[in-house]
Amino acid sequence: MTFPVIDMRCRPAFLHDFFGRTPGTPDFDTVRWLNRRVGTRGPDTHFTRSATEAGFLAEIGDAGLTRAVVVGRHTPTQHLPNDEIARIVALDPARLSGIGAVDPVLQGPEGAIAEASRAVGPLGLRGIDLEPGFGTPPRHPDDPAYLPVYEWAAAEGVPVFLMSGPTTPAPRFNDPAGLAAVARLFPALKIGVFHGYWPNVQDILGLAFRHETIHIIPDMYLFQAGSQAYVEAANGWLGDQLLFGSSYPFRPIGQSVEDALQLGLREQVLGRFFHDNAARLLGLAAG
Repeated sequence: MTFPVIDMRCRPAFLHDFFGRTPGTPDFDTVRWLNRRVGTRGPDTHFTRSATEAGFLAEIGDAGLTRAVVVGRHTPTQHLPNDEIARIVALDPARLSGIGAVDPVLQGPEGAIAEASRAVGPLGLRGIDLEPGFGTPPRHPDDPAYLPVYEWAAAEGVPVFLMSGPTTPAPRFNDPAGLAAVARLFPALKIGVFHGYWPNVQDILGLAFRHETIHIIPDMYLFQAGSQAYVEAANGWLGDQLLFGSSYPFRPIGQSVEDALQLGLREQVLGRFFHDNAARLLGLAAG
């Protein structure tokens, strides 16, 4: 590679069994299965290696990443604490950044905002992850429970990241229509969308066309059927709104970079896709 690369969705296996930390468990088998579904080539060593801190750092180093972004999560079924995300970032701050997470349904609006402030303040994380579709019960992004967090984030200039995609427990909560209301209500809010609402590609592209504050991060779904529309849009008006992510450990980092280079993105778009858009969204140096 002749340009820097920021991986917007990159988690080590040691973070949780969900990421394949423990061989012989159902979670480990699920990680292996999902890797095959999204086109992973070769053995499982890419994710088993990150069962240790040293192995994870070696993975991102061997892939040539400029920076890996470790994403937190707070849902009723899985909590990746913000303190743990910050601890991982501290292993190598020059190459790691973190995104924290809150759940205003579980924590209450005041508690969620207080924790979000702590995450981006003392802990130094770069944004806040919300997962309405994975709540109990699942919700849409414009559910009133989340509006206070959006209002706080817009006022503070903190990007908010939403989880989407086909793993949403109820498929109707992978409909991006509710995101339109959020973008209208909070025009200054910077929004990143993990998994890019795949397979509802045209729907999210329509929203991103209208709202330049919406940033699409298809990560492992960028390499699936129907995703070429992301590339076509990036070669036109979406060039500043499409970001690279591997979704490691569910797909190898290095292979994802190589595969992305073969998708047909124009030369003048590659630097923005792999680095500049992410650096701007996260408030990092643009170098």
